[in-house]
Amino acid sequence: MASQQDLIKATACAVVDQLNAGTVTPLDLLDVLEARIKEVDGQVNALPILCFDRARDAAKELMKKPLGERGILAGLPVPIKDLTAVAGVRTTQGSPIFKDVVPAKSNVLVERLEENGGVIYAKSNTPEFGAGANTFNEVFGATLNPWDLSKSAAGSSGGAAAAVASGTAWIAHGSDMGGSLRNPASFCGIVGLRPSIGRVATTPSVALGRTLSVQGPMARTVEDLALMLDAMSGEFAGDPLSIPLLPTSFRSAVRAGTKPKRIAYSPDLGITPVDPEVAAITRKAAEAFADAGVIVEEAHPDLREAHECFHVLRAYDFALSKAVLLRDKRDMLKPEVIWNIEEGLKLKVSDLERAEGQRIAMMARAYEFFQTYDLLLCPATITPPFPIEQRYLAECNGTTFDNYVQWLGIVYAITLTCCPALSMPCGFTSKGLPVGLQVVGPPRGEASLLAGARVLEDILGLRDSTPIDPRPAK
Repeated sequence: MASQQDLIKATACAVVDQLNAGTVTPLDLLDVLEARIKEVDGQVNALPILCFDRARDAAKELMKKPLGERGILAGLPVPIKDLTAVAGVRTTQGSPIFKDVVPAKSNVLVERLEENGGVIYAKSNTPEFGAGANTFNEVFGATLNPWDLSKSAAGSSGGAAAAVASGTAWIAHGSDMGGSLRNPASFCGIVGLRPSIGRVATTPSVALGRTLSVQGPMARTVEDLALMLDAMSGEFAGDPLSIPLLPTSFRSAVRAGTKPKRIAYSPDLGITPVDPEVAAITRKAAEAFADAGVIVEEAHPDLREAHECFHVLRAYDFALSKAVLLRDKRDMLKPEVIWNIEEGLKLKVSDLERAEGQRIAMMARAYEFFQTYDLLLCPATITPPFPIEQRYLAECNGTTFDNYVQWLGIVYAITLTCCPALSMPCGFTSKGLPVGLQVVGPPRGEASLLAGARVLEDILGLRDSTPIDPRPAK
């Protein structure tokens, strides 16, 4: 077996190859992760809930199957975001209200991962109910950025991103409504994908038509991301929004190396301020596509309604899912969650009518845009990682935001278009902090999106920048 350090640094795909060859076992990997968590997670606080006994029992059952027949992940350990139910494991949603809840049944996405050879060993930290792009809560405290322990890991999949970046996970599960897979990936120097609606089946809750939030993968490389997406994807009859598997795997699409012909870059999507250093780094990365013979032009679809539309639809979602908590447990909710629910309860049908119409218009314009361009590139986050004490970004480049989510417009605008999008590392600030490039594909175009991102990943040469040992404040 390879050394612990070599395994921690190996890609998920390489580790799966070793699992299938029998040169390492799922139990070996759990031992390696448990040691790594003891070594570094006390500094980062990415994985506050561990379930190694459950994981070892699952690994032993999986190992009864012959090599090569243990699923896509073949016994690779996977942490689950603490918004999602795992049977027999504490699932707090980052809230004091649910701090002792232990569900009897897993969400179907967890069952799918386990069916495909994933071994669940931990829950990753999240803000309360996933509200906010800075990962802290009253149950477990804050998750810190491994690149600088004085900085935020973003959110709401901040624990997942910090675990992948610091070597306590090879891949991780997360979710994304307004950038919650993409922002943490950007801040932590890894890759995070928001897939198309229905690509990853989930157990419905509250309402069947909730399409702002999706489940997705995080990883250190584009190919590892594709591997996990393969393991998460597929139809489930109990989720009416889920869509069937494609005939070819996402990993094979990545390996095919198909490059885009024409891409667009925008520093701001026409709707948001951006830190000048972030704009310069992402522009340079996008223009590097020209080195592969790709046409690069500055353009973006018209997304002018994004702020108003997202504010309404997000507030409505919070009212649907959390109004009962406001009535019964108001004193246990953080101020931002209370604000979100109350904004939703104020809405009129005419507000929803207008917002849904705006979303349809933006989706149609995005669809038309991708008749000309294969990919759209822009910053994944408009700022470098900020101090952990800041609950959110209140100002950027001279512009003050109206509320605690408006600084996320560059990602939630893409949410509204229903297009798949990922964040990938594209460079570092003058202070050595990661900057993420958002790469957006056409509707249901994960295969071409991942393939194009892999081409750029090869050009930029940042694939081996993680995992890292946590670094003290600079």
